Amino acid sequence: MKTQKRNQSERAFSKGYQAGIEGRSRSLCPHETGSIRETWLSGWREGRTDHWDGYNRAAQAQKLSNL
Repeated sequence: MKTQKRNQSERAFSKGYQAGIEGRSRSLCPHETGSIRETWLSGWREGRTDHWDGYNRAAQAQKLSNL
């Protein structure tokens, strides 16, 4: 099994964070309902906050790898 498919919540948070950094809308969340959607939205919120706070790409990548 591929590493990226082992933990869906970590992957959802990561993808949500990346979407938030890029300025995409939260309505583009690929999950309809459930805890995975909430995890994706949490990542999106954190990504938007970091984007607004002016984190550069290197800092964003480092933060994402630490999570």
